[in-house]
Amino acid sequence: MLPRRVAARRYAGGVDSVLFKALITIVALSVLIIIHEGGHYLAARAFGMRVLRFSIGFGPTLFRFQPKGSPTVFQVAVIPFLAYVQIAGMNPNEDVDPEDPELYPNKSLFARATTIAAGPFANYVTASLIVFALGVTNTLPPMQPAEPMQVGRVVPDSPAALAGLQEGDVILKADGRPIANVSELIEATSPRAGQPTEYVVERQGKPLPPVTITPQDRGGRGQIGVGAKMIRLYEDLSVGEAAKLSIALPYQMTVAQLSGLAEMVKRRSTEGIGGPVMMGKMVAEAAQSGAPAFLWILMFISVALGMFNLLPFPALDGGRLIFLGYEAVTRRRANEQFEMAVHAFGIVFLLGVMILVTYRDIFG
Repeated sequence: MLPRRVAARRYAGGVDSVLFKALITIVALSVLIIIHEGGHYLAARAFGMRVLRFSIGFGPTLFRFQPKGSPTVFQVAVIPFLAYVQIAGMNPNEDVDPEDPELYPNKSLFARATTIAAGPFANYVTASLIVFALGVTNTLPPMQPAEPMQVGRVVPDSPAALAGLQEGDVILKADGRPIANVSELIEATSPRAGQPTEYVVERQGKPLPPVTITPQDRGGRGQIGVGAKMIRLYEDLSVGEAAKLSIALPYQMTVAQLSGLAEMVKRRSTEGIGGPVMMGKMVAEAAQSGAPAFLWILMFISVALGMFNLLPFPALDGGRLIFLGYEAVTRRRANEQFEMAVHAFGIVFLLGVMILVTYRDIFG
């Protein structure tokens, strides 16, 4: 017999880690997406719009419920991934009665824009609540890379692992350049993809003989497969300090994610974009590390969902806000068929990117 904790770990990692990762990913992402769609739903109802359907998942319906006197059918579908809210009159193919005050097109520009923005807003509120909860309970996970550059994790079978690097090692030099932090390590390693590079490493306060590592080529950038040790930035926060951090931290993460996205666009590469498989690995690892780490990764993903949906791209909430912005400036609405075609293109493009990154996550 194994102790309960050991047995649980063996179950998670041994019975079927793929199934575990898939299940925990579906549950975690579905919750965040339900919250997102819940933001749209609550805003629509607050402005008196008629919401026809709130669906958790897609495909044939497994379960449905319509509260007495409510126009909304709440349902759970066969494919549990994702969710959607159907607001009356929002589909350009619907017949719109100009006298019906509950239809989306008949509401004010402010009401429509607020309803669209409410989804990402709900994700940010969720992220802020998680940060606040972790802050007041003093369980915020490590957040800042240690200096000097101390190895906190070595990726199995990576160049660093094959060279014998271990957790706790301190990297002092790379390619003859002094290394003070993880940023300098990345700068020194990135241009060395596929090229043998000498690293000077210290272990338990004692220097080791220089080790030669050949960084892997990952989208044109060299990587040796180590992560920096993280140290806590925030401890023993007051309620007021936790409240301030709950606003500042999602904002800082949004800026960092946008910077990373801009860098990928500049490089014309999808390297760095993770699909469901990569998210599954992140969520599953966090879940096995405990509740604070799990909530932390949910917060990170919630911010990413909010940020991503606000991008001014067709099919996303940000793309719909662009059309509403056009209406605000010109005092006339965009052609409905044209808008529908633009959003259809966006859906096809985003699905293509999702298939690409999922394939890369699985097959490398």
